[in-house]
Amino acid sequence: MSDHVSIDRDRLGRDLYQLIVDLYPVCRSITGNGVRESLARIQKIVPLDVHEVPSGTAVFDWTVPREWNIRGATIKNSRGDTVLDFDDCNLHVVNYSAPVSRKMRLDELKSHLHTLPEHPDWIPYRTSYYHETWGFCMSHRQLEALPDDEYEIHIDSTLEDGHLTYGELYIRGESDDEVLISTHICHPSLCNDNLSGVAVATLLAEHVSSTPRRYSYRFVFVPATIGPITWLAQNEERARRIRHGLVLACVGDPGQPTYKRSRRGDAEIDRAVEHVLAHTAGGYTVEDFSPYGYDERQYCSPGFDLPVGCFMRTPHGRFPEYHTSADNLDFVTPESLADSFCKVASVLDVLERNRRYRNLNPRCEPQLGRRGLYDSVGGKQLTDDDRMALLWVLNQSDGGHDLLGIAERSGLPFERIWWAAEALLAEHLLEPAPQAR
Repeated sequence: MSDHVSIDRDRLGRDLYQLIVDLYPVCRSITGNGVRESLARIQKIVPLDVHEVPSGTAVFDWTVPREWNIRGATIKNSRGDTVLDFDDCNLHVVNYSAPVSRKMRLDELKSHLHTLPEHPDWIPYRTSYYHETWGFCMSHRQLEALPDDEYEIHIDSTLEDGHLTYGELYIRGESDDEVLISTHICHPSLCNDNLSGVAVATLLAEHVSSTPRRYSYRFVFVPATIGPITWLAQNEERARRIRHGLVLACVGDPGQPTYKRSRRGDAEIDRAVEHVLAHTAGGYTVEDFSPYGYDERQYCSPGFDLPVGCFMRTPHGRFPEYHTSADNLDFVTPESLADSFCKVASVLDVLERNRRYRNLNPRCEPQLGRRGLYDSVGGKQLTDDDRMALLWVLNQSDGGHDLLGIAERSGLPFERIWWAAEALLAEHLLEPAPQAR
């Protein structure tokens, strides 16, 4: 993280983790009261606007589905003993299960049971959003312990016309140009995927609200896939203002950061993230765009082609705990959450300060010594890198190169290039140039 962004990481990590603890028990889905309750808890931190889109609304090639809510579910044996209870773990019921109340033998019931034989103590997370059915998820050990018997099945759920709910926070800046931060809020008790993204986005919104900013910011908390499709369908004009964007997902595990580039591949957001990762401690991975993944694939669809990348740690599907009960409060760490937050905050800081300038003394080098720009500036003793930063900024400031590009070409951190530009501006050796759109 650059020196320009100063944050108490220990306290930040505790706050991010505590928000996950608070949201963890809530059963969320792509619609329903679990999303509303989660957004209401986030509203205690930042003033989200909550939007309700009616079931049946056409959103491009999709339709907003019926709303799903669940009050409880059990499996009982012939003696009336409860052998599985939704109240013990909200992963126990296939998300979006239709209501059911009936009796059946174990052989018939097994076709509605989901387990993970390779991880016999874990409960899988399964969904049936667009195919009406019902089912239960349990550990494989639980299944193996069930005797041949008649079981009473009860799922107390509703699947009826209602609404898709999403949260949005717009933070006005000096410019109408926007930075989009999007995260999915549809998963039940799963911490890395994606309460980690929800927590980081929430506290980032709080952080951005309290700092001076050039750009306007839009934070959206949406159900995966259908959420961004719905938002884009309702905000086609507004989407044109988005200059940079990030989807946040799986940002709380101990793995190293991973960045998936936007469809454009060389957008300013791609360059900013890669620069920050290259100049902060620890390993990282950068991957090219793919039309499979999280919600970046909707924002990057060819009809929009927005410059939106995806910031993660271990990508979805590449950690064993993915979509299982093992993605719990023990899997995410305050340290990883804080590190993800700080890296994204540093990216936003680079975007905020990235500018194009024009050298006002372009014919050969200006004499830096007589302007007090050679040995020290403002009481700071200059290093060789400081001097090189001054020379690089002077040489490249022809109105066509931004500071980030100069940092990339020089190999110097953005922070040092930005400092050099500020020093040269103060001596009237630079002037702002028209900014690229």
